[in-house]
Amino acid sequence: MSHLLLVDDDVEVLALLQKFLEQHGYSVAVATGGASLWQAVEKRRPDLVILDVMLPGESGLVLCQQLRAQHAVAVIMLTAMGELSDRVVGLELGADDYLTKPFDARELLARVRAVLRRVGDGAREPTDASRSILEFANWHLDVTRRELRSPDKVMIPLSTGEFELLLVFAEHPRRVLSRQQLLDMARGESYDAFDRSVDVQVSRLRRKLEADLHSEPMIRTIRNGGYLFSPSVVRR
Repeated sequence: MSHLLLVDDDVEVLALLQKFLEQHGYSVAVATGGASLWQAVEKRRPDLVILDVMLPGESGLVLCQQLRAQHAVAVIMLTAMGELSDRVVGLELGADDYLTKPFDARELLARVRAVLRRVGDGAREPTDASRSILEFANWHLDVTRRELRSPDKVMIPLSTGEFELLLVFAEHPRRVLSRQQLLDMARGESYDAFDRSVDVQVSRLRRKLEADLHSEPMIRTIRNGGYLFSPSVVRR
């Protein structure tokens, strides 16, 4: 049973969502702010945190950044309708998905299932025979373990969204992919996403893959086309 943590300062919303998600087979804890969030995490680490941006004290964006720095936990951000900047910043800080308020509980359930499925697919311990590793420019992307290692064997942390996007690039090297193609292939289905979300994830990947500013860029921007992953890729 996956364990969820709901964080919102509206106790009525918390109660309704907790009951709804528990009815669909999840273990659910709730918190109304930063202090109670950390207490809940210490008591039982969640598989997924559903985190409202607008919270008293520390904002959800700050808490998202702290969570991603300390724990390998998935995060869905809840943002106000029309607050594009919150969604962009949330993705920058490592959120796996976002949902704008007001929303239908069934849509939240679908997002929860999708994120947990993507995370869970990489959580199973693989056998040597089932493992698949993509190598490019001396980097190693372990598809089954969902791990990225640099040429000097250092583990590079990736959010779920970053991993899915890099996997799409590595499986389609030297091919121009539009933003919509990247969204569809990375998420597995069409989401009501905005083009800037892809740009944000690409920017994060570039910072992690291209620390040497003098090296050849791995992810090239194609004017009026999208993006192209330039290295050759070998599957092991």
